Amino acid sequence: MQNFRQESAAPASVRPLAAGERIDPHRHDEHQILYAGRGVLSVRTDGGLWVAPGTHALWIPAGTVHAHHAHGRLDLHSIGLPATDNPLRLTAPAVLAVGPLLRELILAYTREVDDGAAERRRLRAVLLDRLRRAGADRPVHLPEPADPRLAAVCELLRRDPADRRTLAALGAEVGASERTLTRLCAAELGMTFPQWRARLRLYHALLLLAERQPVTTVAHRCGWSSASAFIDVFRRAFGSTPGAYR
Repeated sequence: MQNFRQESAAPASVRPLAAGERIDPHRHDEHQILYAGRGVLSVRTDGGLWVAPGTHALWIPAGTVHAHHAHGRLDLHSIGLPATDNPLRLTAPAVLAVGPLLRELILAYTREVDDGAAERRRLRAVLLDRLRRAGADRPVHLPEPADPRLAAVCELLRRDPADRRTLAALGAEVGASERTLTRLCAAELGMTFPQWRARLRLYHALLLLAERQPVTTVAHRCGWSSASAFIDVFRRAFGSTPGAYR
């Protein structure tokens, strides 16, 4: 992301985005916490793609160049923190688990006017305390490969997440051996090929659910053999069923 603009992050705000709306690459001098009160938010950085459904928020460290993409009608809740205030001690983007209490704290803090009152300062203190307890999670972080052979394989699956071909078969199409691609997955993605493909399918499932697609349709379009198998994987990743999430 070589072309970007510098912005100042608001202390707290909520911004509606239309389905498909994008915010071009930019960076802030402050840390940011981003949460989708409605819809699904994806954020692209040089390190890959980060996705936040309603059960998760995104931590974007100060200085990180990133771009936003709204999937479905999105309510983007944003909280800015000074670069010297890092309650999570994280220096890279991360997905944060958001429980019911933290969700309500984020919604309240971003919707209320910042009048500097003692009550708002207490709300902020509780919010930061819950963030410290939230911890980082990585269910839908899709790292980006640099090697063109592995990048070509990943692109084949992005076009069709339901593609069931083995790594050897995909490698034959792009001119790389299974052994080479396996080594590249470990070195560049930090995970195995099946783990990366599972995350890609979860990512696409979130986007289709944001478009109000039926659960059974989502399951088959993303490569699960049955709706029940999809529901089980989704529940383990996000803590709710696809139907309840949608």
